Amino acid sequence: MTRVAILISGGGSNMVRLCESMAVDHPARPVLVLSDRPDAGGLDKARALGVSAQAVDRKAFSDRAGFEAKLMHALEAVSADVVCLAGFMRILSPAFADHWAGRMLNIHPSLLPKYPGLGTHARALEAGDLEAGCTVHLVTSVLDDGPILGQARVPVLDEDTPATLAERVLGMEHKLYPAVLRRFVQGDAAPLYLP
Repeated sequence: MTRVAILISGGGSNMVRLCESMAVDHPARPVLVLSDRPDAGGLDKARALGVSAQAVDRKAFSDRAGFEAKLMHALEAVSADVVCLAGFMRILSPAFADHWAGRMLNIHPSLLPKYPGLGTHARALEAGDLEAGCTVHLVTSVLDDGPILGQARVPVLDEDTPATLAERVLGMEHKLYPAVLRRFVQGDAAPLYLP
């Protein structure tokens, strides 16, 4: 059974979908939800699902190395096989990414390689894009640049704002990430494309 740890920074809606998907007929199970913020709403949601949850407060560390060492200790303590970033709003060091190479997934709210980083929905609207979406990819030392494991698309509507587009893309994230994780832990790294 593949042991999955999920890193979050906020409400954890993607984390909830991942945990729910692993609760039924799945080759993996969630062993830890970890947040860089003690006030992250997703921590209580994880506990309500019966998943161990804890925070490693980034503000308690003077540097990234100390923070990441504590993250690593927590992940190793539960013998995590795979790490899923689900709204984890910290850029991880190349050393951390390299340690988890081929075993750490991230979901990003754009059709990579378009719009890495923040502000993806506003950037898609400003560019006049006809479609937007989300991407699950393997994490590398380059931000939002690893091999693509899956993408899902939504149309951009004339009346869209960044908020309405974000809401529609998030609905696709909730479908894509669990589907990609299932395939990934079964050894299938071929990209999955949802319409």
